Amino acid sequence: MEPCPFVRLIVESLALKPPPPLSKPADAGVHPSSTPCFCIVQLHDFPSSSPQSIPIPLASSGSPPESAVSPAVVFTLDPASVYCLASKPACLTLTVYTGRAGTTCGFRPGRVLVGRVRLAVELTAEAAAARQAVLRSGWVDVGGGGRSPALLHLVVRLEPDPRYVFQFGGEPECSPVVFQVAGGAGCRKHSGCLRQPAFSCRFSADRRRSTRSSSLPPVTSNRRRLKSFLLPSLVGDRASRLRRDQRKGWTVTIHDHSGSPVAAASMITPFVPSPGSDIVSRTNPGAWLILQPAAPFSGIWKPWGRLEAWRERGAVDSLGYRFELILESGTVGSGSIAIVESSISFRNGGEFLIDAGATAATAARGFVMSSTVEAEGKASLPEVRLGAYHVACMGDAALFVALAAAVDLSMDACQLFSRKLRKELCGHDDQE
Repeated sequence: MEPCPFVRLIVESLALKPPPPLSKPADAGVHPSSTPCFCIVQLHDFPSSSPQSIPIPLASSGSPPESAVSPAVVFTLDPASVYCLASKPACLTLTVYTGRAGTTCGFRPGRVLVGRVRLAVELTAEAAAARQAVLRSGWVDVGGGGRSPALLHLVVRLEPDPRYVFQFGGEPECSPVVFQVAGGAGCRKHSGCLRQPAFSCRFSADRRRSTRSSSLPPVTSNRRRLKSFLLPSLVGDRASRLRRDQRKGWTVTIHDHSGSPVAAASMITPFVPSPGSDIVSRTNPGAWLILQPAAPFSGIWKPWGRLEAWRERGAVDSLGYRFELILESGTVGSGSIAIVESSISFRNGGEFLIDAGATAATAARGFVMSSTVEAEGKASLPEVRLGAYHVACMGDAALFVALAAAVDLSMDACQLFSRKLRKELCGHDDQE
């Protein structure tokens, strides 16, 4: 496998040494908090890099104290952006304000412009050679006029972040081929990348079978350990059971070039509506097991991860999800590591993301995975990006592809129960 040349532009170690007027307490107009300033960071001429806003701590000495370190701002540059950056420098702008960021009741709170910093960013030979490159480190003049201008401490660096890219050739429920996007020079123009078949998917939705998919070999884990989430309780009236059965028994099996199954996503807890409603609630989520072969050609599977999903109602309807890794020798609860918990808008779609920079998970380092998810009702062909440092073989990639399929199918499983599922998602006996 050849990864595509992604690069991360990282802005970190931000701290502000304000001029004397801004150093005064709240009577000077600065909001009285530990971080009364914030910064909007923007990388121009890259549509995929939207502006980011972060708080900035104050520094009273020549160098920022260890406790006064802002969160890092990260812009991910895809191969097309990397190609453009190598030929033409980009402009990085940091705009510093005092006051609160965001809006309140539709109005922006009072904020004062402190100053602005513009830096030229170009792809250096070090970054192009797969080495980290520091573009700027230290104090810079924020400007804004006055005899004692504010000073901003920052570190700007480029870091290679090679990623494997896979694209579904169709919707997961249509048993598509999954293509790998060619790396190297073929990725310079992302729209014209070469694609080669990497996996094939087989989707099944037979609601007549038991919760554990009959198309999968037995799982080599303690049945008692997995019983709590392999066997859902059978309660409710017949109408409720019929509705529940529409969203159980879904399985996606990932096959390699030889046709051997190398990963699978199996719905182990049905997606059912909560009492008195037509939604899958957070208190009773549906769940998937992501499975991998216990040994090559053994016909035995073991759990690798567990995905829970539900529908969150509020100002914006969203798909809530939680993913955890299952330890081989652990037990339920203590035998898993929570990796990520977040949500995706049903109206606008979004991205399923596992990134150690955005989660407190200790089992991952740096970017791990992202997968695109289309809005509800739209055809979805997920694009899966995998951090090259987390993928040692095609079998590892297949697990993430199965996870991406499970996330995408959860958008359908969590749609309102007042709506009818598409025929591809219904069981063979749906008309009974």
